[in-house]
Amino acid sequence: MPASITLSKISWATPDGRPLFSDLDLSFGTDRTGLVGRNGVGKTTLLKLVSGQIQPHAGALSVSGSLGLLRQSVQIAPDETIADLFGVVGALGLLHRAEAGAATADELSAADWTLEARMVAALDRIGLDAEPQTRLAALSGGQRTRAGLAALVFTEPDFLLLDEPTNNLDREGRDAVIALISGWRAGAIIVSHDRELLESMDAIVELTSLGATRYGGNWSHYRERKALELAAARHDLADAEKRIAEVAGKAQATVERQAHRDSAGRKMAAKGGIPRIMLGGMKERSETTGGDNARLAERRRAAAQEDAKAAREKIEILQPLSVRLPPTGLAANKTVLQMEGVTAGYRPEDPVIGHLSFTVTGPDRIAITGPNGSGKTTLLSLLTGELKPWAGTLAVMTGFAMLDQKVSLLDPSASIRDNFRRINPQADENTCRAVLARFMFRADAALQLVSTLSGGQLLRAGLACVLGSAPPPLLILDEPTNHLDIDSISAVEAGLRAYDGALIVVSHDETFLESIGIERRLELSGGDAGE
Repeated sequence: MPASITLSKISWATPDGRPLFSDLDLSFGTDRTGLVGRNGVGKTTLLKLVSGQIQPHAGALSVSGSLGLLRQSVQIAPDETIADLFGVVGALGLLHRAEAGAATADELSAADWTLEARMVAALDRIGLDAEPQTRLAALSGGQRTRAGLAALVFTEPDFLLLDEPTNNLDREGRDAVIALISGWRAGAIIVSHDRELLESMDAIVELTSLGATRYGGNWSHYRERKALELAAARHDLADAEKRIAEVAGKAQATVERQAHRDSAGRKMAAKGGIPRIMLGGMKERSETTGGDNARLAERRRAAAQEDAKAAREKIEILQPLSVRLPPTGLAANKTVLQMEGVTAGYRPEDPVIGHLSFTVTGPDRIAITGPNGSGKTTLLSLLTGELKPWAGTLAVMTGFAMLDQKVSLLDPSASIRDNFRRINPQADENTCRAVLARFMFRADAALQLVSTLSGGQLLRAGLACVLGSAPPPLLILDEPTNHLDIDSISAVEAGLRAYDGALIVVSHDETFLESIGIERRLELSGGDAGE
């Protein structure tokens, strides 16, 4: 029986009772499916349902075949190794005893002599140079992600279930994951906002508040279809609004004609030319006709309004949020930042940054790139003043804002609205609400506590608070796309393209960097750097 996953009439709600899925029908075969949708719509929850971590409240779920699940983040024990991750500690121990001549005959007959070679092949396939005994705690977050992927490949499941597999990976790691998925010939369900990765999909499933829609083909094909759907929804809305106006106009004209006839009848009756019994019949027919016309007009109006509502909902789902930024007024020749011969780190014997010099002038756009561990986070700590240079000079000559991956500038115990008013004291309540609405925090959504937000919502709130009212002349972003959904990424790209200040961005997302018009690159390699 071929491997498959089927969800039939699945319903599930959050612990506070908010419905997330209702009568959801989906099926997956042995193809590579990208799962996309806005933050909070239920992509990770769907993977948890499929993997059995949570159970549906209603409906049926059927899985035929083996599953390999990669979570966004995993808690690890201090002494846990790559061998633990692969689940082969006992089998490796047996091989080591056999090599030492300490294994029994029964153990020797059960030994898997291909084990180490298969482990190496799995690690090589994902581009990770590590030994089975390497402790996971000694690896960077990106390296642990790659080790987890290698462990999945090692088990050869019928389905890979991956949740944002390229988050926190450097360029080399992203390329390795994309190459792995491009060559994967079994089933895969991949939650991702990485457009490069989604280009290698066989199908895209989009989750919205209205349910799930499957699109055959990769990311580019999906975007073409979405553009056509958006145009059709706009056409349907215009048609429905036209019908609403026509119904209203026709209803008014009918009322006026009936009123004219009634007036003429009353005048004739006043002259005494119509018998009393006929007057009664005319009045009854007039009332009946008027009531029928009113009911018909109301049915037509209700139908047109329902069509308009449906079209507006589709446009709300299909249309990315809009980001418009006020100007910073940064002059083209203004020196924004100057670094000369800076050396810095955390242990005197092991500098992370060595003799680094660069200058930012006017609205420069600079990407800081390099493999994990090359010093990108250290450089950002220097720029923001959290870390002091050991040698050299550093001067930031304008106001700036820094958005790290945790969006630390926001107070978790306060609402989005209160954070905005704190960061933008010059903005009144109307400006605050208008800005937050553009970033999709409308009405009561603006009153959510920051501590309750998802990763994507958190970064979107941070961007709204920093960019929405009076953006600073220098904006520093640390992996800004890691937790945003694709529509939000597109909106942020549009906003940053319109931003007239200086921009320093740490990102491994090449599509994002190209889209925001990066002009220079500062490549770090650990201990030194160059443009």
